[in-house]
Amino acid sequence: MRVAQLGSGTPELAVVAGIHGDEPCGVRAVERLLDERPTVERPVKLVVANEAALERRVRFVDEDLNRTFPGHPEAATHEGQLAHRLVEELEGCLTFSMHSTQSHADPFAIVNGISDTARELVPQLPVAAMVETSNFAEGRLFSKIDTIEVECGLQGSETAAQNADRLTRAFLTAVGALPGDTVARDLPVYQLTDVISKAQADTYEVFVDNFTRVDPGDPFAAADGDMQVADEPFYPVLMSPNGYRNVFGYAADKLDVLTTTPAAD
Repeated sequence: MRVAQLGSGTPELAVVAGIHGDEPCGVRAVERLLDERPTVERPVKLVVANEAALERRVRFVDEDLNRTFPGHPEAATHEGQLAHRLVEELEGCLTFSMHSTQSHADPFAIVNGISDTARELVPQLPVAAMVETSNFAEGRLFSKIDTIEVECGLQGSETAAQNADRLTRAFLTAVGALPGDTVARDLPVYQLTDVISKAQADTYEVFVDNFTRVDPGDPFAAADGDMQVADEPFYPVLMSPNGYRNVFGYAADKLDVLTTTPAAD
């Protein structure tokens, strides 16, 4: 784990990259900040988490770090020990954690509960949606640390790396670490309600778009041609043919649209 800092003093803000070793986009954003060393108005901790997995270009060494928190100092796995160290490192910090996905090109945010902080900050980020995932938070970083996660784009793409840099700077501006203004936008909010499992098969297909309503009777995925049809309406999130080993993705409800208040003349 690599830890650095912008500014002096005790940080109450942190930016984390490289939770998964096959998602290098956030690392690029952190490295650019370290190269430029911008003047910050609040100190910021910068963390590149799973260096061993990043060096091997694999998602994890022993187990998924973002399903391992809080970890333990004597855990039997690399990620189990790393999770414990990372929780200690981030204690007391509002944390911005960057990921990428195989399912959706446009950035979106993931939060554990719709807190006042999330309502204030996430609409200021250049994201298409906010996803509340408290039903599936066990073992993830934000189960122990106050965290806003962002999916920056398609895994391994140059666009995801560019988005990670843009998202990080928007976050740091929104929390007052970097000077300037952000642009708030109306933001749809979804809540994950269920896992969409997939059977073992040679070929998988997905017929729906993420964040687009699926109606009862609509086919949404297939495993070796065996069609899955919706029994109830839902919004797919993180749906892809091969993004996860045992699931296509998640079903969600659309909760709300956070609207911005126009500035007074």
